Amino acid sequence: MEEVVLRLKELLLLSIADITVLSVDVDIEMLRVDGQCVADGAVCPVCGGWSNRVHGSCLRLPACVPSGGRSVGLRLRVRRFACGNSGCPRRTFVEQVPGLT
Repeated sequence: MEEVVLRLKELLLLSIADITVLSVDVDIEMLRVDGQCVADGAVCPVCGGWSNRVHGSCLRLPACVPSGGRSVGLRLRVRRFACGNSGCPRRTFVEQVPGLT
C-alpha cells in the first residue's frame, strides 16, 4: 500500500509547477490529497509587483470529483503575500495556481 501511495504522489499534480504533494489518504470511499504551493513568491494581481513576503496562509478546497468509484478531494495550502508596492491599493493577496484556484 505504501508503494501505491508513493506512486500516487509522483503522478498527482505532476503537470502543475510549484505544488508539492504532502500526503495522500485513501479509503474505501475517498482519496484525499494534501498539497501546498512552494513557489518563491507571487505577483500582485493589481499592480503586478513581485512579493515573497508571506503574510499568512489558508486552505483551498477545490470541488471533489468522482474517479473510479471514489470521491477525490484536494486540500491545497496557499499563502497570502504582502504587496511590497506602497502605492498599491491591495495590501495583501493570495497566490493563485492556474488550473486549480
